[in-house]
Amino acid sequence: MNMIQAINSAIDVCMGRDPDIIVTGEDVGYFGGVFKATEGLQRKYGKTRVFDTPITECGIIGVAVGMAAYGLRPVPEIQFADYIYPALDQIVSEAARLRYRSAGEFTAPITVRSPFGGGIFGGQTHSQSPEGIFTHVAGLKTVIPSTPYDAKGLLISAIEDNDPVIFFEPKRIYNGPFDGHYDRPVTPWAKHPASAVPEGHYRIPLGKASVVRAGEAVTILAYGTMVHVAAGVIADTGVDAELIDLRTLVPLDIETIVASVEKTGRCIVVHEATKTSGFGAELSALVQEHCFHSLEAPVQRVTGWDTPYPHSLEWAYFPGPVRLGEAIKRVMEE
Repeated sequence: MNMIQAINSAIDVCMGRDPDIIVTGEDVGYFGGVFKATEGLQRKYGKTRVFDTPITECGIIGVAVGMAAYGLRPVPEIQFADYIYPALDQIVSEAARLRYRSAGEFTAPITVRSPFGGGIFGGQTHSQSPEGIFTHVAGLKTVIPSTPYDAKGLLISAIEDNDPVIFFEPKRIYNGPFDGHYDRPVTPWAKHPASAVPEGHYRIPLGKASVVRAGEAVTILAYGTMVHVAAGVIADTGVDAELIDLRTLVPLDIETIVASVEKTGRCIVVHEATKTSGFGAELSALVQEHCFHSLEAPVQRVTGWDTPYPHSLEWAYFPGPVRLGEAIKRVMEE
């Protein structure tokens, strides 16, 4: 399976097990979603469980909150993460707080799916990475997979979770892994070991990172598309890096991070969102707090620039092999 197929399979498996799961959003029904992640689900489960909405993100999430309060498990899709902002009030003020404001009487088992990130020449209205906004909100969980296997297992865990989850899907790797070079073809997932996805039900627990590659020289923390960029740089440079795929930003597997940095003494954080107030700032602070006496060099951040996402300069904005390679060189020379 590629990542789109794995996501479709996760939703299908969950809908088959639980009649309370509802899929809704723009074009998710008959059309099967703009990236075909919900293809065939309306035909299989009917128009009352998989249905299209008007172009109103606040309405999509508002309806989902109401469904959740009445015992359903909605899985709304926001067509692109760039368009999630009109729904912020419903997500932050309603979904994230429902359990707390009702003293546990109500929960909000909502999984908000949305493609995010750049690398497809989508421009500034189809390429943003707003994960830092949601990791700041108490009551929300934020998940970002990097492989088809993880995407399915994490999405099943998210759908079955009793609290709201923001599930961002890196669209640059929907169809295959990616090493950061825009002029190289995408390797089909079928040729990648992470494409082996079981057909049935399985879960990957939220809050557990994956050590993609063990190493002794430097720890690289990444998620989503950047896991593949980092893996490509490690292969090209030959540095003995330990690559950690965070998988979930909230809850965060701080234990795995600390164990790695205490071993290597060096840390690089890479993400494609802007640098200022990006999630890398939180990671850097946590590494400083927990690993200060183990660090041999300052924590390095490799990120997008502090500018609106530039359409014509996307590949200069996108954190790629050159900038990550330079960061590795700097941190190893300290």
